[in-house]
Amino acid sequence: MNFLEERIVKDGKVKPNNVLKVDSFLNHQMDISLMEEIGREFHRRFADKKVTKVLTIEASGIGIACFVAKEFGVPMVFAKKSHSINIDSDVYVAEVESFTHKNKNNVIVSKQFLNEGDRVLIIDDFLANGCALQGLMSIVSSAGASVEGIGIVIEKGFQIGGQIIRNLGVQLESLAIIDAMDAETGTITFREQ
Repeated sequence: MNFLEERIVKDGKVKPNNVLKVDSFLNHQMDISLMEEIGREFHRRFADKKVTKVLTIEASGIGIACFVAKEFGVPMVFAKKSHSINIDSDVYVAEVESFTHKNKNNVIVSKQFLNEGDRVLIIDDFLANGCALQGLMSIVSSAGASVEGIGIVIEKGFQIGGQIIRNLGVQLESLAIIDAMDAETGTITFREQ
C-alpha cells in the first residue's frame, strides 16, 4: 500500500452512492505534508515531460496543482466555473459535468494564460466519469497546446473515466485507484499498481 492508500484507509470515509470523503486531508482541509509528497510523486511520474503549465479545475484541484506546479517550476492555471467581471471576454470554454455535484458547468480559462505550444500537465483530485478531464483537454486543444499527461490523486476504477482517458492515448497516472468501496463496512479495495 502506498502513502496515499494508507492515508485513505486511515482517514477516508466511504459514503453511500460511491462517495469517498477525504475532506479531512485532501479537498477541504489539506494536509500540507501530504500535498508536498503528492507534488513530488507527480513530478517523479512525469519527469520526462517538458511541462510548461499545470492546469486544473476549481476548486478542489487548485491546492494539489499548486504543489505539482512548484515541483516543475511552472505556473499553475485553473479553469473557473463562473465568469466574473475581472476576466477578459477572450476565453476558452468547455462544458463539464460534475459527478460529485450532479450538475453541469461551463468552465473557462483566459486565453492569456494558455498559449499555443504550451505543454500542459492536467491535475485533479478525483477521476470518476472523466467529464472534467475531457473538458480540460478540449480547452488545451483549443489553445493549440498539448496535453503532456494527466495526474489524478484518486481514481474510482469501477467507473468509466479512467478507461475513457486511457483510450485517448494520454499518459494517465493515478496515485490511488479504487476498484470497490462498501459504505456498509467502510472497506476500500485498491487496484494493484
